[in-house]
Amino acid sequence: MRVSKDNFVKDTYLYIYNHSIDDLLLFRDNSDYINCLQRFEKKILIYPASVFSYCLMPNHFHFYIRQDSEKPIYRIFNDVFAGYVQYYNNKYDRKGVLFQNSLQHKIINDNYYALKLSLYIHYNPVKAGIVKNPEEWKYSNYSDAIMKRNGTLFNNDILHYSDILPKEYKELMNNYHKSEIEKEINEYIF
Repeated sequence: MRVSKDNFVKDTYLYIYNHSIDDLLLFRDNSDYINCLQRFEKKILIYPASVFSYCLMPNHFHFYIRQDSEKPIYRIFNDVFAGYVQYYNNKYDRKGVLFQNSLQHKIINDNYYALKLSLYIHYNPVKAGIVKNPEEWKYSNYSDAIMKRNGTLFNNDILHYSDILPKEYKELMNNYHKSEIEKEINEYIF
């Protein structure tokens, strides 16, 4: 999907994601994840946005984010990953692209699915078998959402779409694997 500038206006909620080419590892070690997140933290100051949920996975990423100014947030991702690709290719002595597609995005304008999307994003490392509990994955903001960490890439309005408290969000996450949430999200988003 090509990035449509019409979708990137102030106060728009977006699910932004992408996947590596040929299942290439985008992040091979801790320093790769940190490099990418530090780049993101710098760019979010230039292109104001609120991050509700994110998860960096070994071969893809997910962000549920709101554009907070007239500056289109797709530029955050373009800038972050243009720099990251250079860093990665230099570090691993390779050339070429890292992603199979241009930046993917969906507008989220349904409060019910916003909550489900955050659960889906935060559950990714568990689903992939990398960790047993989402709290164990350092490269998402789940621990921020349940108030176990105070990261800079988290808007504490994560549950802006409901009256759910962090404790209740954690309980929803604990029951995630028993539910139909993933199927529901896949039908809604993809």
